[in-house]
Amino acid sequence: MSDFISSGWSYWVTIIALGGVAFCLWLLFTQRSFLKKDVEADNTGHEWDGITEYNYPVPTWWTVMYVGLCAVGLGIMFLYPALGSNPGQVGYTSAKQAEEEKAAYLESLKPVYAKFDGQTIEQLAANEDARKLGERLFLNNCAQCHGSDAKGSPNFPNLTDSDWLWGGKPEQIHQTITEGRHGMMAPLAAVVSNEEANQIAHYVRSLSGLSSDPTLAPLGQVKFQAVCAACHGMDGKGNQLLGAPNLTDDVWLNSSSREVIVKTILEGRSGIMPAQKNTLTPEQIKMLAAYVWGLSNNK
Repeated sequence: MSDFISSGWSYWVTIIALGGVAFCLWLLFTQRSFLKKDVEADNTGHEWDGITEYNYPVPTWWTVMYVGLCAVGLGIMFLYPALGSNPGQVGYTSAKQAEEEKAAYLESLKPVYAKFDGQTIEQLAANEDARKLGERLFLNNCAQCHGSDAKGSPNFPNLTDSDWLWGGKPEQIHQTITEGRHGMMAPLAAVVSNEEANQIAHYVRSLSGLSSDPTLAPLGQVKFQAVCAACHGMDGKGNQLLGAPNLTDDVWLNSSSREVIVKTILEGRSGIMPAQKNTLTPEQIKMLAAYVWGLSNNK
């Protein structure tokens, strides 16, 4: 498929490429004095300190070399995608080359994972060699967000505890890595005022034992059950099917401050865990799932 947004750009690139070759050939034709048997250098009439400047014709070897280069250039344009959208006779693309190199690399990895065939995620998590492979995969693909120690950072969950947004069972972790996740806290500014958001924030803080205003928390509970309970539950313990976090423990994806909670209620939040099925092989995903599961089940 062409990368050009319109055929006009394709024609423009083709004209420039062929026009450059045509210009070189024209220039060589105008300097064809080497075809004559006897050629004398022209005196330009310029002389400095007894040194006279002459205009010598282009050497034969120079002309032949450039004609050959033009022929090579035309051959490359014919074989490879150099003329706009024309794919060339060879059918080469950098994307195709990258896919072939990736396939060859993945093929070379198969012997490394072959000895772990048939093992469950729990068995892999108990295997020292498998854990080392999983750790390397984690550092290369996951540490950018979750940290090299897997303890996360604001908006990126800690993978070493027992608190899970989408479930911490082996098959759930495997599903998360394979297909990715898209967590979203909808903005509620259209149905919740600033004052009501502040009341809800005090109630949410009280659920996890944090300091809160005892006069505002009951008011926030009423609004919470009317607006927030659909995802977080009437008891605020969340729903892993929706990725809604538990609000009654001491684990916070972002911050437990009242200001941040109010901002989250009014403006919402969105987080994406990218799918790895197009980046990693099934064997690598299973190995990675075993490593992540083992972080919070190391006993």
